[in-house]
Amino acid sequence: MPITANDLRKGMIILFNNELCQVVEVEFVRPGNWRAMAQTKLRSVKTGAIFQQRFQTTEKVEEAAVETRTMQFLYATEHLYYFMDVQTYDQIEMNEDFIGDNKKFLKEQMEVVVKLHEGKPIGIELPSSVELEVIETSPNIRGNTASGGGKPATLEGGHVTTVPFFVEVGERVRVDTRTGEYLERVGK
Repeated sequence: MPITANDLRKGMIILFNNELCQVVEVEFVRPGNWRAMAQTKLRSVKTGAIFQQRFQTTEKVEEAAVETRTMQFLYATEHLYYFMDVQTYDQIEMNEDFIGDNKKFLKEQMEVVVKLHEGKPIGIELPSSVELEVIETSPNIRGNTASGGGKPATLEGGHVTTVPFFVEVGERVRVDTRTGEYLERVGK
């Protein structure tokens, strides 16, 4: 389905030079007396290569027909991740390249949205936040909380984020999956 470059948004899947590409970043530039442009970073779904492409805002771009399905993450092996469709119980496997940095937030039994193009998986969308256990962080020292700020903490899955001083090992925290930032302490 053709759309104008002005309608491009982060995360969209488009056809560019007969190849599926995901919009990683889009910035609209209006230089002086020139016409407005959409400066984008595109990631090839096939190769994973990221490249820049500039479009005139009135230029037509082909949006790929992408189907989305709610699936449950089952387990991971060395380089493969297995998901099950919650409606049909069909299982699919995805290569680590399609998962990307999202693997730090995946937990068994978590429901995610899997993007499919012509029946083949091309990516996933995580929930906006996820609860993870703090695996490693420095101990709380009396008086630290008065200054605000925070300390680094390693969470299950390997994600490192800054948490408040009062958070300790073994506690569960909620993390934003889009930015990777700490949101709140959930409990033990």
